[in-house]
Amino acid sequence: MSDVFSYESFLGERRREVLERVARAAARAGRDASEVEAIAVSKTVGPEEVLLAKRAGWSAFGENRPQELVRKLEALSGEPDMAGARFDMIGNLQKNKINQVIGRAALIHSVSSAHLAEAISSRCVARGIVADVLLEVNVSGEATKSGLSPDEARAGAEGIAALPGIRVLGLMTMAPARDADAARRTFSGLRELAAELRGRTGLALPTLSCGMSDDFEVAVEEGSTLIRLGRCVFDQGYALSR
Repeated sequence: MSDVFSYESFLGERRREVLERVARAAARAGRDASEVEAIAVSKTVGPEEVLLAKRAGWSAFGENRPQELVRKLEALSGEPDMAGARFDMIGNLQKNKINQVIGRAALIHSVSSAHLAEAISSRCVARGIVADVLLEVNVSGEATKSGLSPDEARAGAEGIAALPGIRVLGLMTMAPARDADAARRTFSGLRELAAELRGRTGLALPTLSCGMSDDFEVAVEEGSTLIRLGRCVFDQGYALSR
């Protein structure tokens, strides 16, 4: 029990520190911290740790595998302390796993192609539901990353947004690892692309999902509205940068 109490205390203290850093980064950019939401990426922990994180103040979680999303939701469905929690799908989504995600994930961050958007649309229409989604854009151009190219996003955003059964709320990207300058260019590129797409399409695109444990402060400075934090939330061995 003492170990559980100690870990829950860590989660609460780390959350306070993360939110303080978000507030300082927002202030540096002339933004209000209320414009930024942080989700706890729970893909490496079990339902027990998620429950402790919820008790420590986290209310939004992210999973990158559909089967793990389902497992967590089922395991935690009877927990009163999980009331009001939401789970997002943040990882690559294969077409044959769509039905596991729609109706369960509050937001799908990873619509990486027009074909995937069409598949989500058709399955949502068949079930009479609407899925909130983000378009994943490979702003950095790295071959190892999935997503629409910026030009594909320019060409396809309006058509994707017109599909029934989905609601495009914004854009998502991932930055190159361990390169602060490249991360800043990637995040500013996403912000600029969103502004361009708003002008082209009339879409509001209020959500920019970018920034993770190693680079969330830079992301906030560059306009992120949704940061995805895993290691810095759950890993007691992870040291926040100074």
